[in-house]
Amino acid sequence: MTSSIRPGTKTHINWRKWDGGPHWVHEVVYLGRDEWGAWFGQRPGWRSHRPGRDTLLRTSCVMLLPDPAPGSDHGAEWILTVNAPPQRTRVYIDVAWDARWDAGSTEPTAIDMDLDVVRRTDQRGIYIDDEDEWEEHRVEYGYPLHVVNRLERVTADLKQRVTDRTAPFNEATTHPWFDVLEALDL
Repeated sequence: MTSSIRPGTKTHINWRKWDGGPHWVHEVVYLGRDEWGAWFGQRPGWRSHRPGRDTLLRTSCVMLLPDPAPGSDHGAEWILTVNAPPQRTRVYIDVAWDARWDAGSTEPTAIDMDLDVVRRTDQRGIYIDDEDEWEEHRVEYGYPLHVVNRLERVTADLKQRVTDRTAPFNEATTHPWFDVLEALDL
């Protein structure tokens, strides 16, 4: 379920770690919805920050918060970011737990689960990132076994879908959202 804010409204996507500690906060604008979920955008110069790191974007990006699976007792399990050229990291998927945008809330939230699926335009290609953090944090934070098993399957599936460039991990799905972002008078 998504909030009732209107397309063109600036907001934030707030990440935290499993223990509730702060993580990334992305300055975004809500773009709208489609069959895949809620779309957000960031423009060059907008801020993304976490404890110990503060960045200003150099290129635009669009982000998808998918709707949770039907019957799910938690939110979505990933958030997709697609970066505009010339950014070499074209696709970046944060594997998440309980990524959601509750009715009445103006800011989506998610728990970062360390694993990421990345598609780059250089020799690195498509890969799963931060598996070392995943192994470390699953012990440190005590991730429940059902969460570990579920998200390892989700990560493998996402990597295959990015490799196959199936929707919503393809340009035909994401390109129109860059047009929406560009057209906004912000």
